[in-house]
Amino acid sequence: MPYDNLTDLPKSVSGVLPKHAQEIYLAAFNNAWEEYKNPKDRRDNDSRETVAHKVAWAAVKHKYKKDEGNWEPR
Repeated sequence: MPYDNLTDLPKSVSGVLPKHAQEIYLAAFNNAWEEYKNPKDRRDNDSRETVAHKVAWAAVKHKYKKDEGNWEPR
């Protein structure tokens, strides 16, 4: 289930990340959703959605770090 806009993101994302990080998350999730649609392309028998969330969080962590509970640019 790709996300159309930032307001569609789960609260666990929109409630903690700044807007730019949310944009990164949304783009990475949607890209991974398409890239990993074939179960053979996924590891550990993870669902398509789980893989997309993992990829999205990894993309955010590449540009942001959590510092004292807040996500800050690296």
